[in-house]
Amino acid sequence: MRFLLDDEQRAFARSLDGMLTAAGTSAAARAWAAGEHAPGLAVWRGLGAAGVFALAAPEEHAGLGPLPVETAVAFVELGRHAVPGPLVETVASVALLSRLAELGAPDAAKRLLPGLADGSAVATLTLAGTGTGTGTRALDADAAAVLLAAGDGDVRLAPGHTDLRASLDPARRSAALLPGGERLASGAHADAAARRALDWAALATAAQCLGVGYALLDRTVAYVRGRTQFGVPVGSFQAVKHRLADVLLGLAFARPLVFGAAVSLAGGGRQADVDLAAAKVAAGEAAHHAARAALQLHGALGYTAEYDLSLWLLKARALRGAWGGAGEWRGRVVRASRE
Repeated sequence: MRFLLDDEQRAFARSLDGMLTAAGTSAAARAWAAGEHAPGLAVWRGLGAAGVFALAAPEEHAGLGPLPVETAVAFVELGRHAVPGPLVETVASVALLSRLAELGAPDAAKRLLPGLADGSAVATLTLAGTGTGTGTRALDADAAAVLLAAGDGDVRLAPGHTDLRASLDPARRSAALLPGGERLASGAHADAAARRALDWAALATAAQCLGVGYALLDRTVAYVRGRTQFGVPVGSFQAVKHRLADVLLGLAFARPLVFGAAVSLAGGGRQADVDLAAAKVAAGEAAHHAARAALQLHGALGYTAEYDLSLWLLKARALRGAWGGAGEWRGRVVRASRE
């Protein structure tokens, strides 16, 4: 199946690519990993002005959507440029608050969504009891003004967070949210909002994985073209060509699944469960294979933390298991087929 973006969506992708190229996101990611958020938050505000976070919010709450396909377009570019911060968590929080408003609890959406949609506020989110092992630690809680904990029949604003811990990706620092805080919803409404948040988190993560995979492929192709051995470019070796062709095929297979999942999410219904699971698994595996190929073909240079390739290598590994691993999402397909 082939999904083609329209002219407006392609223009949106190009504008984000140009903005993020000029913003120097690699330096912002390294600063974020060191606990200095200012460069990353400057990028964040630019994304807010471009409407990235408003795509998951309805128009009545300062949003532009919900527009899952445009969200996927944006997150491919965010992955391609290794943008730091709780990007997925913020979009998932927007989806959660929007769902609460749909279900008749609009107060939190009215209060919190405008700041999240325009990029002036950052959110982080934990989901429990959603069946995909998302855990109880939130990303970049020290950078977030909105700390949401959802799942197990409850949605609340956490009053703060405890310790910060490093993760596999240095630009993704986790923290435990403190118990208690303002309850925003409970019961069936809370569970429905948590499921909506997980759906959007899965889509955004899959799209981000796709962008990370493209970045790894592009950087590796450029490297093997420039590196010579026996007087010829390494990229001319048949084994290298085959390895990169396999990476390209994996990404080409994952791309329609990601955008197909976005279309399904826009339409609603049970098919979205299957499509989101397929996209999450395929894109995560494609990015992982791209990372392995990039590391092998760069040789010792690929292991150098100071070399920017490491930003995407580590992000690919972290995103692969974020919001549930491949086995958990395959289980979601099985459960959906039995219902």
